[in-house]
Amino acid sequence: MQEKINLLAKTNMVDFAIDIHKALHGEAGEANQALMDRRMAVVRKLHELQARTASIIALLKDPTKLADLTEDKQYNREHLEKAHGITENMVEALYEYAKWQYECGNYALAAEFLGVYDRLLCTSLDKVFSCLWGKLGASILVQDFGGALADLNRLQDMMDNKNYANPLMQLQQRTWLLHWSLYVFFNHPNGRQLLIDLFMQDRYMNAIQINAPYLLRYLATVILISGKGKGLFKDLIHIIKKETSNGDPIIDFLQSLYIQYDFQLAQEKLRECEVALENDYFLVACKGEFMENARLNIFETYCRIHQTIDIKMLAEKLNMGQEEAEKWIANLIKNAQLNAKIDSQAGTIIMHMEYPDLYDRLQSTIKDATSRTTALAHSILGTGESAAF
Repeated sequence: MQEKINLLAKTNMVDFAIDIHKALHGEAGEANQALMDRRMAVVRKLHELQARTASIIALLKDPTKLADLTEDKQYNREHLEKAHGITENMVEALYEYAKWQYECGNYALAAEFLGVYDRLLCTSLDKVFSCLWGKLGASILVQDFGGALADLNRLQDMMDNKNYANPLMQLQQRTWLLHWSLYVFFNHPNGRQLLIDLFMQDRYMNAIQINAPYLLRYLATVILISGKGKGLFKDLIHIIKKETSNGDPIIDFLQSLYIQYDFQLAQEKLRECEVALENDYFLVACKGEFMENARLNIFETYCRIHQTIDIKMLAEKLNMGQEEAEKWIANLIKNAQLNAKIDSQAGTIIMHMEYPDLYDRLQSTIKDATSRTTALAHSILGTGESAAF
């Protein structure tokens, strides 16, 4: 509770800090008086900003006057001053007032005023960036994840299309965006696919690899549990191959299973993954799905290189009891329609390997080569025609 007070002391959420202080120390005390003095200063500043923005806020709440504003922000500023006496200082005070409301913890009101200022009044690109970051934070904190996604997309478009004097600042902006996006993606209905789409873009993958390699755990987890196809999974393994071990059990698990083919190490890392997922704010809700899919990947990988498998040994590798593992494997064989059977007496699984006919494989290769040659020929002809034209 004292740490909460220390943290809140850096903000304007003094009422919250006072409530926690009373619960911890009672009504009296020097620290409590200091917080009361701080509260008076915050309220005084709030009243000052309310007075400076009263005219513009009243106008923005009037639908008929609001309808006079257009997408031309410079026109809006000139129109407000000529028609309503709202000066440049009053407009800028609205931004300051919205920021102050954010710092006081009134996130819904902050998002509303920041949205109006950004959409209708702001003519500075730097201020637009600040507005969008503030609105994104406010939308996350009031759990408006649809609005937060819209803010996230606008920020991404702006930072991808802006000409930065210092490329390192663009890299830093993208790194911040990746971090903030976790709050949106792990709470939005389509968040998992959106996370894959963003993280797998080259420019954002570069930001991860340079500035924040630990973010790979979120991409790896989402791809593992979403079953988005072998091609995407191969891309993930290719990315992980380039990474040195950073102590992340999720990345280490995939490295041990798909790069080193060390099933004993994979088993150890899977146990560590369970603990890591339980303690990860974003991934704790994915723990069950992750463990299920991780075991499935161990099973599939192991089956690719073994024809007869000892259930007891496999249960150890899956971090399960033998009876539990046998039931899990039986359901898997049934649901996935694997060509395998369980010999309960011998305690083994017998895999029936099916190899494609050599003739079929040759035909498939020829067909693929023909289609690629045709596509290449069309490409060359198209280029020649365009050049001639």
